[in-house]
Amino acid sequence: MAALGVEVNVGNDDGETNTAVKVPERVLRRDQARLEEAERRRNVKESQTVSEEKSDFFTSTFNAEKTAVEEMLSSCNDSDRDKAAKTLEEATLKFQQLQKFLNDSIMFLTQYEIRQAQASLQKLQSSLAEKRDEVLPKKKFAFRSRNTGASKQPAPIQQTTVAGTVVVDAAVSVDQCGFSNADNQVLIKQNEEIQQCDVLLSHLTNCKVRLYGCPSTLHIKNVRKCEILCGPVSSSVFVDQCTDSTLVFPCQQLRTHNTTATQIYLHVTSRAIIEDCNGIRFAPFTWAYPGIHDHYKVAGLDPNRNNWTEVDDFNWLAAGTPSPNWTVIPETERICSWEVVGQAS
Repeated sequence: MAALGVEVNVGNDDGETNTAVKVPERVLRRDQARLEEAERRRNVKESQTVSEEKSDFFTSTFNAEKTAVEEMLSSCNDSDRDKAAKTLEEATLKFQQLQKFLNDSIMFLTQYEIRQAQASLQKLQSSLAEKRDEVLPKKKFAFRSRNTGASKQPAPIQQTTVAGTVVVDAAVSVDQCGFSNADNQVLIKQNEEIQQCDVLLSHLTNCKVRLYGCPSTLHIKNVRKCEILCGPVSSSVFVDQCTDSTLVFPCQQLRTHNTTATQIYLHVTSRAIIEDCNGIRFAPFTWAYPGIHDHYKVAGLDPNRNNWTEVDDFNWLAAGTPSPNWTVIPETERICSWEVVGQAS
């Protein structure tokens, strides 16, 4: 069988054309494949170079802005209360911008770089809170026991009746913001109580929780048959040992452990992670309340970027096969309008 080929005219030194030479088609295909592979490698190299440049830019910019906030806090003192308040306000704004900068840069950063930046932000946030307490002290209301021997006991819970429901509005302890050890209650926190705070919800049963604000982190642990709605969380939400509940929140990152039969209405700007879970169902975040758009800005979250379907199951490593431990809630079954419980102040 004659080999297939392509005729190519070959010229001599005098510029005249000689007889055509037949080049085998397999040689042409091989040359074409070599050219395509060279192009692919060049594109990969350029992509890596761009990512490295972006990573270097992020690191230098992040460190410079962090240093600027630290210097502002160092210069802040209680000799001039008005000046201190203005400096703290500027430092808080820079901190929020730094949070947003990290959230917007996650797509090209390594996991190590993300963890390092988050740790730096957490430390900076603590310094900001300490400096605020130092130069702008204010009397804090908290339930305290006069008996030092009872200091480890949970703080009493104050209850008031609103529109036929019991509203619980008290911290679980003098050091922790949130609610604990409650059954069949309506639990409400306003933004001024939880803004950029670490919030803990634990040992709750048949409770409705409304957090009208933007905490720094949210921990949900040991809850059963609860409905928990929260405003934008600037960093992570941690869920552990949750059963037969509905969770609704925007956040930068979600980590869920040991949880079953739970619906999560999620807005997440990175990825959601589940481990040792089953019966988890996801849908996009659908809650709204007055002021939530401002809270997105404070939390540094992009309201237009939601990766709620990007879920990593650490117990399911079969590539190309969906995890059986989580599903998407069909549109016809999703809740779009939530019961109004209390009001955002």
